[in-house]
Amino acid sequence: MASKLTQKEIENIVWRACDTFRGAIDPSEYKNYILTMLFVKFLSDLAKDKREEYMKKYNGDEKRVERAMSRERFVVPPECDFDHLYAKRDAANIGELINVALEGIEDANKAKLENVFRNIDFNSEPALGQTRDRNRRLRNLLDDFAEVDLRPSNLNGRDIIGDVYEYLIGRFAAGAGKKAGEFYTPPEVSTLLARLLAPKSGDRICDPACGSGSLLIKVGRQVGSENFSLAGQESNGSTWALCKMNMFLHGMDSGRIEWCDTINNPRLIEGDDLMRFNVVVANPPFSLDKWGQEHAETDRFRRFTRGIPPKSRGDYAFISHMVEIALHGEGKVGVIVPHGVLFRSGSEGKIRRKFLEENLIEAVIGLPPNLFYGTGIPAAILLFNKGKKKKGVLFIDASREYQNGTNQNYLRPEDLDKIVTTFQAFQTVDKYAYRATFDEIAENDFNLNIPRYVDTFEEEEEIDIQAVQREIAEIEAQLDETRREMAGHMRELGLE
Repeated sequence: MASKLTQKEIENIVWRACDTFRGAIDPSEYKNYILTMLFVKFLSDLAKDKREEYMKKYNGDEKRVERAMSRERFVVPPECDFDHLYAKRDAANIGELINVALEGIEDANKAKLENVFRNIDFNSEPALGQTRDRNRRLRNLLDDFAEVDLRPSNLNGRDIIGDVYEYLIGRFAAGAGKKAGEFYTPPEVSTLLARLLAPKSGDRICDPACGSGSLLIKVGRQVGSENFSLAGQESNGSTWALCKMNMFLHGMDSGRIEWCDTINNPRLIEGDDLMRFNVVVANPPFSLDKWGQEHAETDRFRRFTRGIPPKSRGDYAFISHMVEIALHGEGKVGVIVPHGVLFRSGSEGKIRRKFLEENLIEAVIGLPPNLFYGTGIPAAILLFNKGKKKKGVLFIDASREYQNGTNQNYLRPEDLDKIVTTFQAFQTVDKYAYRATFDEIAENDFNLNIPRYVDTFEEEEEIDIQAVQREIAEIEAQLDETRREMAGHMRELGLE
């Protein structure tokens, strides 16, 4: 029996396909072509696998097979599948043929894929070069993907394609510079948020700035069963498309992912009001300028009753939205923020004070520097709980415990465990965590800057001067002896 493909083998094959575009297209752009082709290849191979299964089951009865195929999660018309495109790989209009195939897949799956491919043009001269270069690149891309059989029966693991997709998004993020933060949260940070929020069976989970969906999927997986629902919003069309594909490849395509501006035009609506969720999580853009302050005062959802954030910094606009959509009396919120959110004054200080007076802020966790792609600044996690029973706020300084990386730092499993267990215990830990009372925070003018509460100062070890002097004298004596020996050797060699 032939051995099944491992995740690493698929990663290597697909990553080699990126050579088709390297040097000609910016990494932040060619990810769309690679990940879209991976999606089409998997859909095509999945359909092929299913068709073979039904042909055996129904003894080759084409009508029954077609009827069964039409009821599958996704439909791939024969003229739109990867094999059809591969057979046409030498066509002069191959880019146009790929676009037509993508449109056909969309039309056959409108409920789940409508508009997903509209921002991806395989016939684009500005993106892929003039006709001859473009055709060569696309032919090479099809050749690369033809090497790998992605039928589920040929894969070593049920979630392997979803994991490959995540791996590739991470690799693209590493090379995308500042743009990476727009679509990707490092996996260990996503894992940390998922564990801190501890979603339970039956929960509705939302990420209103979901990017490529990695964080949302991690929180969903944390439930430990399939009894949960996912929802997200993303303003960038290409990134929204990646998220829709990512959700399918993880078997979570029933999730509702909207393409919209979360602050100015939210589309996760029930009736005339915003949808509410048990768990809300996000890594929103840091200090977004021109976020829509001019419309905040008349916001029909009344998200900014605690105060209107400054025009040039939208951090508290996202936070206010997230707290608003968390279910009253039980909803939990986890949001990644720049440290300025913890101490800036003005309107942000007033909003922060309101949250504290309502006993909604549960914890402030300082993270190490250089964890996130595209920025080296340290960030923090703010945890809110609309069903909070205990008083006070737990401050955790986790900024000093991490693994150094070449281009990026990482949280190790032991670092994650320490943060989570400390949060769950909700008690002071010397040099690491402090449970502050409301009065203490009020005395600090509602400033949540972590060093005000967690004392990490380490006294320097007292130096024994006499011991150091003795050690110096011993070293000098050894040096004198070495010099005498060297002088003797030089005399023997006649080199005085």
